[in-house]
Amino acid sequence: MKPYLFSLGAGLLVGIIYSLLNVRSPAPPVIALVGLLGILIGEQLPPLVKHLWQREAVTISWVRTHVKPHVFGELPKAMPTARTDPEQRS
Repeated sequence: MKPYLFSLGAGLLVGIIYSLLNVRSPAPPVIALVGLLGILIGEQLPPLVKHLWQREAVTISWVRTHVKPHVFGELPKAMPTARTDPEQRS
């Protein structure tokens, strides 16, 4: 989750700098981003309809395993930390 927050913070900082310099952002307009969201959601409709057509129940677990990873991507996982045991030191 930290990379997402850092990315958001960096974007906000750059946006503030752009605003202070009166420069337009090269980022795509919101309408383009909404279109991309529509594409992601639209890609999920055929598997959903196929699943319903086969008269299988659409459960939360199906949505979590088929829709969520594709639409939202895989969120970063915490790296395991190396713990040192004070008794193992020589």
